[in-house]
Amino acid sequence: MLKKVSEFIRKNDLLNPQAKVIVGLSGGADSMALLDILTLLGYQCIAAHCNFHLRGEESDRDSTFVKNWCKDIDIPFHSIDFDTTQYAEDKKISIEMAARELRFAWFEIERNHFEAEAITLAHHRDDSVETVLLNLVRGTGIKGLTGISPKNGNIIRPLLCVSRDEIITYLNEREIPFVVDSTNLEDNYKRNFIRLNIIPQLEKINPSVSDSIQRTAEHLSEAEKIYAAYIEKVKLEVFSNNLIHIPALQKTLSPSSVLFEVLTPYGFNASVIEDIIDNLDSTPGKIFYGNNYRLLKDRENLVLEEIPVGNQRQSFLINVDDLEIIVPIHLRISKKKREEVAFTKDNNILFADADKLSYPLTLRKWENGDWFIPFGMKGKKKLSDYFTDRKFSLSDKEKVWVLFSVNDILWVVGNRSDDRFRITDTTKEVLVVEYLER
Repeated sequence: MLKKVSEFIRKNDLLNPQAKVIVGLSGGADSMALLDILTLLGYQCIAAHCNFHLRGEESDRDSTFVKNWCKDIDIPFHSIDFDTTQYAEDKKISIEMAARELRFAWFEIERNHFEAEAITLAHHRDDSVETVLLNLVRGTGIKGLTGISPKNGNIIRPLLCVSRDEIITYLNEREIPFVVDSTNLEDNYKRNFIRLNIIPQLEKINPSVSDSIQRTAEHLSEAEKIYAAYIEKVKLEVFSNNLIHIPALQKTLSPSSVLFEVLTPYGFNASVIEDIIDNLDSTPGKIFYGNNYRLLKDRENLVLEEIPVGNQRQSFLINVDDLEIIVPIHLRISKKKREEVAFTKDNNILFADADKLSYPLTLRKWENGDWFIPFGMKGKKKLSDYFTDRKFSLSDKEKVWVLFSVNDILWVVGNRSDDRFRITDTTKEVLVVEYLER
């Protein structure tokens, strides 16, 4: 094991001999093995532990365990406590993303403080395989199929050459204790579900499936280097001054791949990019939207520009008890028994079956790719097509707000509701939302 990891470090040029490193130490099997291996290989290790306070007493148990272990083996130990939940709420991000941001920011502070060469993390081969499968399920470019990179800036992962089973065997042989994170045993997280359910099923087809996937990822990683070099060369020919030259793009080996690599950094998703490709020969004037950027189809160019402040994507939540909101638009909200409602055909008033809703409702500007089932119809319709049919100007489209129940459009505010939430004979309670135009 030591020789295998040492060779991996040398082959991938991860560390200089006897370098000082920050070791992310959770107390789990992987990080305990990493600390021991790097110490035996002669690196100067400083253990860094984050207590995210997400698992109650178990989080504190882990902190005490690693602190005592480092004291016993005479390894410098530093720890920090985070209010992860509050941080996630303040930044309006997921708990997982909050923990990631907090962890990496502090690790970098520690690296600079101790003038360490790198931050070492204990991801292993099986983690990389899970990442490949997870990205495959989500949808990804070639980079997402190369697995976890051994080196990313100041962050290195020396254990990517070994499996989880090899790590457990190593710990048993060395009689090194570790703690178990109980959440890793639950399959309600996507990664856990893949590890606990999907991979065991794949192993029935091929017992060495993890090795096969990892080898494929390594091959793709080499191919990605060629791909990346070609993309960088072509981008210089196709994209400059926020203009994508359409004739030059169409002459490339893969216009869709080039466009994907050019536009994803600007917040355009795969479905929007596919839409753009399908409309390269369409008449000028069509607009495509990313998160904070939009793309205008001109005669020979795609013009990339930042969406004016105020039109950028932002979501607003409407909770079950809210009766009125005035930001970003003025809505008056109520719930009434069906027999108490005086129904009208006013487009500025929504009537929806309250029992079909899931809270909180979400209000945001429309995005390319959004679709709904217009009231009175049965088939899906893209909002972009809906606006085209009604001859909406660019200015009209930029003013449109959409109300969602989870991921389903409930109402194109001031225009049309979705047929899935219509009032029926079985409706008992009606949500009434009035749009008060300024």
